[in-house]
Amino acid sequence: MDSQDLFMTVYRDYTAEQIEAEYNARAAIPDHPLIFARWAAQGAAARKRAFARLDVAYGDGPMEKMDIFNPQRLAAPVVMLIHGGYWRSLDKNDFSDKVAALTDAGAAVAVVNYSLCPSVTIGAIADEMRRAVIWLWRNARTFGGDPYRIQIVGHSAGGHLVAMLLATHWQDLGSDLPRCPIQSALAISGVFDLEPLVHTSMNVDLRLTLETAKALSPYYMRPVCRAPLALAWGGNESDEFKRQSRDFAERWRDQGAQVRVLEIPGRNHLTVVEDLGRAGSELVQLALELQKMGR
Repeated sequence: MDSQDLFMTVYRDYTAEQIEAEYNARAAIPDHPLIFARWAAQGAAARKRAFARLDVAYGDGPMEKMDIFNPQRLAAPVVMLIHGGYWRSLDKNDFSDKVAALTDAGAAVAVVNYSLCPSVTIGAIADEMRRAVIWLWRNARTFGGDPYRIQIVGHSAGGHLVAMLLATHWQDLGSDLPRCPIQSALAISGVFDLEPLVHTSMNVDLRLTLETAKALSPYYMRPVCRAPLALAWGGNESDEFKRQSRDFAERWRDQGAQVRVLEIPGRNHLTVVEDLGRAGSELVQLALELQKMGR
């Protein structure tokens, strides 16, 4: 590589090395192996003590499964929780411990799995998440949930998928579906314009081109669902992760969407989602407020 190439910008004013540092969240968090080990252990313990139906199929694919943590009452709000991992890693089992605050508040929580890149594309993952929403809409009453009170929550890659679901034309997917089966949505540390990822090491698995990145970016889509949306992120995240949420909020607000934003001090890209499991945290309070707004 020519020495001048090291200083060439690839996205905005960032060089390839700089954009990698902005988006490689694991490299920015040296203790991420310990965090992931904690998630796995706490998730396993949570599944042992929870009243839940595990590995419920929402589609035909081997990864199209969800764990449903049952509500404590009938006609409960339903929260669909989509895990992160840059569409290429992690698992629903890593998030089992992050449902307690929401179930204690009266919700049923469905933690969903999906196929991972590079075995599938990001577009195929978005289709799986659409099938998960449709399954919940059609089956919510079988586990005490209210199909008219479905909230979508996603972290990182899951945040991107939340926005993709809000941009979906649902009635094209089933004659029984409403214009929008989603009552409210919360995207935590999401990526909404995928173009910068083309220039990162993650793209070995994601296999994005500039054209497919734009086609799969909610930033360039219109909000079909008018459900209230909140975007949250950690105060210790990179400038680009923060900008992604701020720019996306402004973009969709200009198109009539109800969008709130929340920065949570002292949290990084991984620890921010842990607040979802803490009763009384700003993140849990935000999710509960959104449930009330969307009614």
